[in-house]
Amino acid sequence: MKTDVFACAAIALACCAGLLAGCTNRTTDKPMETLQLTRAWDKTFPESDRVDHRKVTFRNRFGVTLAADLYTPRAAAGRLPAIAVSGPFGAVKEQASGLYAQTLAERGFLALAFDPSFTGESGGEPRHVASPDFATEDFGAAVDFLATLDGADPKRIGIVGICGWGGFAINAAAADTRIKATVAATMYDISRCTANGYFDATDAADARHALRRQLNAQRTEDYRNGAYAPAGGVVDPLPDDAPQFVKDYHAYYKTPRGYHERSLNSNNGWNRTSALAFLNAPILAYSDEIRSAVLLVHGEKAHSRYFSEDAFERLTGDNKELLLVPGASHVDLYDNPEAIPFDRIEAFFREHLK
Repeated sequence: MKTDVFACAAIALACCAGLLAGCTNRTTDKPMETLQLTRAWDKTFPESDRVDHRKVTFRNRFGVTLAADLYTPRAAAGRLPAIAVSGPFGAVKEQASGLYAQTLAERGFLALAFDPSFTGESGGEPRHVASPDFATEDFGAAVDFLATLDGADPKRIGIVGICGWGGFAINAAAADTRIKATVAATMYDISRCTANGYFDATDAADARHALRRQLNAQRTEDYRNGAYAPAGGVVDPLPDDAPQFVKDYHAYYKTPRGYHERSLNSNNGWNRTSALAFLNAPILAYSDEIRSAVLLVHGEKAHSRYFSEDAFERLTGDNKELLLVPGASHVDLYDNPEAIPFDRIEAFFREHLK
């Protein structure tokens, strides 16, 4: 007997959610959270005179209201290809993602840079929580917004994820068939890094068990204290023996070049126990099933380069590409105009958002 997968899914969802007769409360019935949004230009990059900019809000499937900056090319006409941008992991929309969005708008795209759930100007409690399901859903919510926005073409939507959000972007592309093209810039696989350490140096069950014990003890302590302990942002001051990539992070997040008062990496970081969510959730598990176009961009000299190389090996089809930028570090692809290959990124979106 054939199984109706849709019926099974509906039954499973009903059982898991505990939906009972007479229970009519839905997230969409509730008003959107009112966010306090700054109206001043407080970005880490200069404002373009070729782009119109405005603040917008939208809600994800979990009921969290997200804050975003919408960049529109001046003299734009008709429905434009639209791109949602987020990242790096621990950054806000006033940093690298805003720079990418504004630059793409200068090149003719409608671009949205958003703050993830629980961070920046976006809503959600408790603050500074990171979770792979929320991060992936935030991209889906951005697509919801763009697909219903006047001036955006719902059939030509792409996404850009930077650093850790490059991994979430690939996960979103695996789940969301509305996404026609994905760029993952200087990508991190946060799940892999959390579970295995850098370069998989601690990829062992005992090491993960020890980390789980530590994090669950922190949960107890947090509950007792009524507050969540932060993991700390980028180390400051720098120790003399800091690796070069840590020095690169410091040069971005802890100096006027990239510091922002709402950025987690610039300040106290994510909640420590956020790492628990990533230990059991490999975000690239279904990346080999992505049928839409994917461009991975990474610095040749980046410590994180292996994330993109390994992710590329899992991708299938003839519309996938890995671009290594000669001489570039991980952080160069945050804000270095000489390193970020915007010409290639634009051409990629032109080809696949048509």
